[in-house]
This record gives sequence, structure tokens and C-alpha cells, in this order.
Amino acid sequence: MKNVNTRLMGFKELLERVPYTRASIYRLMGEGKFPKSVKLGRSVAWVESEVSDWIEEKILSRST
Repeated sequence: MKNVNTRLMGFKELLERVPYTRASIYRLMGEGKFPKSVKLGRSVAWVESEVSDWIEEKILSRST
């Protein structure tokens, strides 16, 4: 995967888009139900497009 337009978002920005607690996000990640984070030294971030896709899946699943 080589995309120069890939944007990473930190935890604070993630919380603005996803109404879950830190513990809930890590639990969902462990269950394979949320995009995995990317380690950046001592910090972590998420690929914005993966989070957006996850949100879109949640929106689409409400009608089924």
C-alpha cells in the first residue's frame, strides 16, 4: 500500500469522530471490529480513510 495522500489522525481527533471511550476502542480493535492503530514511536494514530470506511459501514448496516 503506497498512498502519499494517506492521512493519520491522533486519538483526540478520533474521539471527535467516534463516540467511544479509549477502552472501548481498544476492545473493539482487539476483537477485529475497529481499524487497527499505527504505532508512531510512543504515540498511535489511525488511518483516516479506514475510520471513515468503518463509520460508513455502521451507517449502511443500520438499514439491514
